Amino acid sequence: KKDIPAVNFIIHEIHCRRNIEICPYCSDSIPKSEMKNHIESEHVQVTCKCRMEMESSLLKDHEASSCPLRPVLCQFCDIPLAFNKLQEHELYCGARTEPCGRCGRNVLLRELKEHPRLCG
Repeated sequence: KKDIPAVNFIIHEIHCRRNIEICPYCSDSIPKSEMKNHIESEHVQVTCKCRMEMESSLLKDHEASSCPLRPVLCQFCDIPLAFNKLQEHELYCGARTEPCGRCGRNVLLRELKEHPRLCG
């Protein structure tokens, strides 16, 4: 799968046929001695805590960016929650009030960032 000088092509081809395999799952060129380990570490099916099945090589990215059970922080109270519970929690949490330091009015937490522009 790479350009080889014509002078070396026959020797290179013999070497590749003896030592390299194409992975049936990802089509990468893998040394024959490492193929079993490659398949076990990259392509074995695992189950995430959210019960979704995927290849083990994809689990880390899934857990970090798309798992509904990944931990995230509430923007109002910094409590860690599961991503799928965040919206409901923030609706409740953002409806709490805090007094404004300038005007003294009680302001919803979700409006606290914009409030200083409005209270003058």
